[in-house]
Amino acid sequence: MTINHLIIGSYETNCYILRKEASAKDCVIIDTGLEGYDLLDFLHKNKFNPAAVILTHGHADHIVGLGDLKSKYPTIRVYIHKADASMLIDAEHNLSALAGVDFSTEPADIFLEDDQLIEAAGLKLLVLHTPGHTPGGICLYVKDENTLFTGDTLFCDSVGRTDFPGGSMDRLIDGIKEKLLTLPDDTTCCPGHGPKTTIGREKKYNQYLQ
Repeated sequence: MTINHLIIGSYETNCYILRKEASAKDCVIIDTGLEGYDLLDFLHKNKFNPAAVILTHGHADHIVGLGDLKSKYPTIRVYIHKADASMLIDAEHNLSALAGVDFSTEPADIFLEDDQLIEAAGLKLLVLHTPGHTPGGICLYVKDENTLFTGDTLFCDSVGRTDFPGGSMDRLIDGIKEKLLTLPDDTTCCPGHGPKTTIGREKKYNQYLQ
């Protein structure tokens, strides 16, 4: 698997573009960020074909770029957990109204559930439902590559905030401990913001998980 990483917008959201191998043009996008032009420019320059976009949750800083993406690539398949599905169509719910953006779009194509396997662009990503930051927050595990995309569930030395509507610190920590910390210690974690980390490092140093 080849991973390209973009840091998008004023919220510095991590957007990941995944391909089966370096020569492949078909790709899967994880989160779009708040603005779409950097992502669109990257896809255009590299002549990539985005087959799917998977949203780790429904907050504005991870989904607003979806509008531009769908305008350019109307056949792209959009995935989001069913518990966050309404956030795509409600600017109050996805907090874009609070950010002064007022973003809403069409419903997702695929409503995800825990332990669901996503197969797209030759890749296989396992959905791990980890609510707490949002009700439908997910992580995506690529077992063969020993890589976990953690969205705003788990960060290097921190965890997602839980003071937004639908948030719960208890559910977040329980999900991390039950679903993520049981993975191999050398699993690479690619979060929704900030630098990469590993499961082993977070077990040892993350104050929220002690």
